[in-house]
Amino acid sequence: MGKGKVYIVGAGPGDPDLITVKATKCIAKADVILYDRLVNRDLLLYAKKDAKFIYCGKAPGKHCVSQVEIHQLIISKSMEGKMVVRLKGGDPFIFGRGAEEAEELVNHGIQFEIVPGITSGIAAPAYAGIPVTHREWGSSFAIVTGQRKTGKLDNIHWHHLAHGVDTIAIYMGINNLPYICSQLQSCGMKPQTSIAVIEQGTTGFQRTVTGTIETIVEVVKRERISNPAMIVIGEVVKLSGELSWLSERTKDKEFVQKK
Repeated sequence: MGKGKVYIVGAGPGDPDLITVKATKCIAKADVILYDRLVNRDLLLYAKKDAKFIYCGKAPGKHCVSQVEIHQLIISKSMEGKMVVRLKGGDPFIFGRGAEEAEELVNHGIQFEIVPGITSGIAAPAYAGIPVTHREWGSSFAIVTGQRKTGKLDNIHWHHLAHGVDTIAIYMGINNLPYICSQLQSCGMKPQTSIAVIEQGTTGFQRTVTGTIETIVEVVKRERISNPAMIVIGEVVKLSGELSWLSERTKDKEFVQKK
């Protein structure tokens, strides 16, 4: 039996309508689908009846399947000659560990393809009425991880972010929000800089709170905002009140994601 092929697929940020056509075709042909916690389960309905599903969810600090075990599963299933889809929230190459999985496949001589997905750093702000770039308000955009690898020092260049980028989108940073705000202020970012935190972006449960670098920690605490959440910093946040549109769409019951 020959080796199968692996598709490392981005499922998008939460709204199932945001998945790409190519991604749905991969899911429909897959023999095995290994999917993550933030993947909308409605996307699994594209799969064929005899497809095997393997949950690989990872909540902060709680991994039901380790990354090493995920590598082993992908390799073993593809070695059985199966078509494997590794379905990941957002885009697999943006804080999704897709590159690590691809490297393992290279090491084992297994064919693979990367199928990009819409990332929450762009989609969640868009659903909150926040454009990450704007001709008058922001011509540069950075995406940053809000957590560091266990045991590793913080290697984020906060000074450059504070002074050289108009809009910052921070993934996985809600638990470190006080530290993030402190670092940016200590590097010279104005305390009045606008910031938004978007919880469960692009879903029918999306909530957006806004404030400034010096007030947002208290706002998030008061409103009990939790993971998954996207942090957006910059003047473009001020457009949220004018461009916000999601509240009208959530009245459509077909749009609201099952929790």
